[in-house]
Amino acid sequence: MAAELEAVLHDGSTIPVTVHGHGPALLLSVRLQPHPSAEAEIISKWGGEPDLGPALVNGLAPTNRVITADYEGHRMAYPAPDTLTPDNLAADLLAIADAAGADAFGYYGYSWLALAGLQLSLRTDRLRALAMGGFPPVDGPYRSMLAVTRAAHTASTQAPDPASVPVAEAEPGDWDSAAVQTTEAQTRQFVTLYEALRDFNDSTTAAPAALPRLAFAGGDDQIDYSPQWGGVQVRIGAPLAEHRDELVAAGWEVHVLPGLNHLSAMHSAVVLPILAGWLGRIEWVGQAATG
Repeated sequence: MAAELEAVLHDGSTIPVTVHGHGPALLLSVRLQPHPSAEAEIISKWGGEPDLGPALVNGLAPTNRVITADYEGHRMAYPAPDTLTPDNLAADLLAIADAAGADAFGYYGYSWLALAGLQLSLRTDRLRALAMGGFPPVDGPYRSMLAVTRAAHTASTQAPDPASVPVAEAEPGDWDSAAVQTTEAQTRQFVTLYEALRDFNDSTTAAPAALPRLAFAGGDDQIDYSPQWGGVQVRIGAPLAEHRDELVAAGWEVHVLPGLNHLSAMHSAVVLPILAGWLGRIEWVGQAATG
């Protein structure tokens, strides 16, 4: 039976934490609660996997002490518009590990939660392994994501476009036609985060050299945003492919997945073989907490 705990985050809000299995401690930011059926249908329609969290836990818990908290979901429910900085983001992840009694732990995150893991690795000596999916550790799209989040924030402060349609009715990927569903506070917290990272130097020396590190992304993971969303190109797969050799030389294990985009590369059927295989091969730095 999974242990159910609670962590207090930097803004005083509390987040549920669960612990599954035994072995080296591994922190995942995933949702375990089932989505409502209509919401799950939209996630599937747009290329996501509604049951991703449970699938990852079920696949990893037999050999790891998996610590889970739905940090993204929590921040959408309890935004931190002025304080979602890299320092506070790392502090929140450490608070989740503390709640689970993990003095040392590995971390896996996807997309901006992979970015969170990289920032965490720079701010603690408690991390024993870092796995980043869907966000390149070198040449990351910090400035382009700042443009996108600024555009999203502007949209969240304006009256709804009468020509927009609900996400459930929009064609998958057609963000220009889909109605904005985020609030001003929700979008501003990501502006705060990317403004703080605008000049971040993500060279191959950014993460600690002794730390086991994994990076993967879909080879087709690239989004070209219209002027409505900042008019920028967010490149994920290409930088990972372009810097593969230097990343490997710096100690990273790198996987560029042909034909997959941002959503398809995060599916459990893709992630589990990569992540579980890597975890089974690495030598953890120090001794990760067990329980």
